Amino acid sequence: MWPFTRTPVVPVLRLSGAIGMATPLRPGLSIATLAEPLQKAFGMSKTPAVALIINSPGGSAVQSSLILKRIRALAEEFEKKVHVFLEDVAASGGYYLAIGGDEIYAEPSSIVGSIGVISSGFGFVEAIDKLGIQRRVYTAGRSKAILDPFLPEKPEDIERLSALQRDAHDVFIGAVKERRAGKLKGPDAELFSGAFWSGKQALEFGLIDGISDIRSRMRELYGDDVKLKVVPVERPGLLSRLRRTPSLDGLASLTGSNATLTDELLSTLETRALWARYGL
Repeated sequence: MWPFTRTPVVPVLRLSGAIGMATPLRPGLSIATLAEPLQKAFGMSKTPAVALIINSPGGSAVQSSLILKRIRALAEEFEKKVHVFLEDVAASGGYYLAIGGDEIYAEPSSIVGSIGVISSGFGFVEAIDKLGIQRRVYTAGRSKAILDPFLPEKPEDIERLSALQRDAHDVFIGAVKERRAGKLKGPDAELFSGAFWSGKQALEFGLIDGISDIRSRMRELYGDDVKLKVVPVERPGLLSRLRRTPSLDGLASLTGSNATLTDELLSTLETRALWARYGL
């Protein structure tokens, strides 16, 4: 229970969406979009803690790590507890963010875990052959065209990618073991297999600390009068940019290489595939 007589206030940030997969229409979670709201939440005076609501299927391993580091750095700087609450899914990079909390709570049916690394794409070699298209690639550096989707796969390229995945997986495992030290239950081969579980199962494995929601848990810790103050996470996308740039020149600036329909479509498909892995 919060020991002071004044009404306690707990800042709340909602971290929702794929990590690092930004498009003009669907800005993703990244250190760039979260640095300011995180600083604002932790910097609020006379607040006992910060609460994070996470709903993410994962994404960039690097962005996940950067966000986790920033959460922990601010928690130590301002000496505040971090309470994490999982909604539909906190898997892969989403769970990476979750371990930034001093305690993690989820719903019984939340999807939790997927502590692994995945790389996926498409191969178009047979497709361009049937269309009579020749792929011409000229490089300086023998590995510059590694895993080109329009060229046949090479065993050495796949092994190189696998080595990178193993390195990233080891970092992920190390972070989980450090943040959940003394709480994990179960063999490493199971916990770090890339599998995901329901909130109820995740509790049995020690991946979370309990089954609860933000309102119930905050009232339990800080009293029935606790106020949850939402800190907005502004992720300006295409529509907000259009509002700020009404001129034709401003509109034309949105049609560059970073905002083409093709880029938008491919990124949307990738994001949709991330959610679909968990039935969402």
